[in-house]
Amino acid sequence: MKEKGFLSAVIGIAVPVGLQSMLQSSFAMVDQLMVGQLGSTAVSAVEVAGRPAFIYSVAVGAMAAIAGIMISQYLGMKDREMADRSLWVNLGAVLALGGLFTAVCLALPGQIVGLYIKDDPAILGAGRDYLTRIVWTYLPMGASSVLAVMIRCMDRAAWPLAAGIASAAVNTGLNYVLIFGRLGFPALGVSGAAIASVVSQLVNLLLILLMFRRVQGKAARRPSLSLGAEGRRQYLAMLLPLLATELLWSLGQNVNTFIYGHLEQGDLAAMSMTGPIQGLFIGALSGVSQAAGILIGKRLGAGEYDQAYREAKKLVWYGLAGSLGLSALLLALRGPYVQLYRVEPGVREAAAGLLAAFAVLAPVKVANMILGGGVVRSGGKTAYIMVIDIVGTWLVGVPLGLITAFVFRLPVVWVYFILSQEELVRLLMTVAVFRRRGWMNSLKTGRAQGGAGS
Repeated sequence: MKEKGFLSAVIGIAVPVGLQSMLQSSFAMVDQLMVGQLGSTAVSAVEVAGRPAFIYSVAVGAMAAIAGIMISQYLGMKDREMADRSLWVNLGAVLALGGLFTAVCLALPGQIVGLYIKDDPAILGAGRDYLTRIVWTYLPMGASSVLAVMIRCMDRAAWPLAAGIASAAVNTGLNYVLIFGRLGFPALGVSGAAIASVVSQLVNLLLILLMFRRVQGKAARRPSLSLGAEGRRQYLAMLLPLLATELLWSLGQNVNTFIYGHLEQGDLAAMSMTGPIQGLFIGALSGVSQAAGILIGKRLGAGEYDQAYREAKKLVWYGLAGSLGLSALLLALRGPYVQLYRVEPGVREAAAGLLAAFAVLAPVKVANMILGGGVVRSGGKTAYIMVIDIVGTWLVGVPLGLITAFVFRLPVVWVYFILSQEELVRLLMTVAVFRRRGWMNSLKTGRAQGGAGS
């Protein structure tokens, strides 16, 4: 593929995916700004009650990544039947996990919310109410995420974007009506935000199902969960390390939430205020990671290893350039953003400091997302990423967070910045794996392509 053709292919995937992620994050930011009008207690309640959804979404992301690896590689081999079977296997796994998360959260809402905060009855009550409603987003969100992977791999990356626009518009409109009690509806506060999320996820799933049916067309086959003996072996070899990676990472993030919830009053709310901006920033460049997974996966499936390596390096440089520009923009706009919240001045100041720290760290985070989350995973050697993430999260990030918070008792901005040095450790390890080329693997042969790289 020539340079111009490669860049066009990257743009064709990265722009719609990035726009969809940014759209979702921008509406999430609007949601949080609406909840933020209710005060820091409401912001904190939504943050802690959203932790199970965060863990589940990370697991869904892992399964969607596996689906993307398998589908893109099989399409590269011109094996449509195995691509379809890969889709159904991952969809079944996502729905089973979603059912489990829903059942646990409905059975133990108070206990789950109470894990993250000091004894605060107001936050506990609001968080419990929010959690028992937001759980109904788990199943539709999981199903639509996996189905969207197939749509993108079939060169229809803009279609899920259209579904995202519609569902996000529904979410924002219902938030305004249900949180504040407009158009004759009662003011439901944070519970209204949860109800709006459920309805919007159902709208998104309905649209994705219609698009999926269209892209399948006459090639549609009866759903099959059979991958064959070798296919099952390869699937489990990819899925289990990646699930372990994402779940352990998300648990590490939950430890961080525990840390922020036990610092000074208002620190958890300040951290929550940065979430939509971080999502907007990372979402803008997540399309490059998705493009890496699909395009490099197809190269590996076709056995074009040298071309895959060269194009992978280009993708990392594209992401780095974009992240530096966005970091500069964030540093300029962080002040006006935090002024939009009706919270205490100290909370605004802490949030502005956290956004500055994130802007400095963001290029490293983006490089990890593209190189580790897109390129290295595309070969299916997910055990590499499992080791890297365990080292980064549990041997670097979590210990640094606990020490800086509870031993040195540093301010929240420094706690966040220091524990986030796990990203630098993770990047150094990922670069070493990338250069050795051991991640280059075709599901067709199961053989890795060795050799040094530069």
